Amino acid sequence: MYVRPAAAAAAAFLGFTLTLLGGTASYAATGPGSATDRAALGEPVVYAHRGASAYAPENTLAAIDLAMRLGFDWVENDVQRTKDGELVVIHDDTLARTTNVEEVFPGRSPWKVKDFTAAEIARLDAGSWFGEEYAGARVPTLRQYLGRVQRNQQKLLLEIKKPELYPGIEEQTLKVLGDAGWLDERHVTQRLVVQSFSADCVRIVHRLRPDLLTAFLGTPTVADLPRYAEFTDRINPWHTTISADWVAAVHGLLGAHGKAMEVDTWIVDDAATARKVQDMGVDGIITNAPDVVQEAVDGF
Repeated sequence: MYVRPAAAAAAAFLGFTLTLLGGTASYAATGPGSATDRAALGEPVVYAHRGASAYAPENTLAAIDLAMRLGFDWVENDVQRTKDGELVVIHDDTLARTTNVEEVFPGRSPWKVKDFTAAEIARLDAGSWFGEEYAGARVPTLRQYLGRVQRNQQKLLLEIKKPELYPGIEEQTLKVLGDAGWLDERHVTQRLVVQSFSADCVRIVHRLRPDLLTAFLGTPTVADLPRYAEFTDRINPWHTTISADWVAAVHGLLGAHGKAMEVDTWIVDDAATARKVQDMGVDGIITNAPDVVQEAVDGF
């Protein structure tokens, strides 16, 4: 369950400035979420999960725009496929929770994404469930989403969702990324990571594009980690399933690109848990409330 802060608190963060040693440092759009800045300070990178989804409807353009305004480079999303083969950005494999599909198409339960065309999904309201101010927000196609991330100068942690439902979605996702200019050297080395809960999916992506950074979502046993290191660069676990020793075991292995493997944990939305996983040594924190987590790991 998401808890939205008071509007005044959000506005205060947007205008935040830090006074330090008599001077003033302002957080611009690439400040708090900048992976380069965070790494230089030895702090975990903060990823805006489905955009700034504690404050705007998840996986919408509004959510990634808000993440940008809050100052976060990295956004995470979920990709699924429509009946007619369009890739869309939505978390659930059903449209029911985050759109008004039951009102627009009342006779088509269980309202699976794969049973609707892209044109039908484009008719749906993906914002009103979250708040009246977001009425009319749409489920974006992956192409639309990539265009907005590019315009915002953001970076993308892209999750291929439930690939078992969508044969060939790995190749199709890579094609859309390539057509949008997201598979050039700059994007591949600095701005894009592809992840999935499916080890087979991650393995396929690595085989098709061995230059691309990948992540497996889950918590393999320490004994199994070397097997994952053969085809991925990161292990991204749920925060309740890890310990400092487990994180250290991941860091002790070289991933598919010959560098120490990393750990980005999810979903952390409160300060105490953010500090706890930071103390475990994680490299990144995936969160619905990136401002809350950033403040916690910065020690403000």
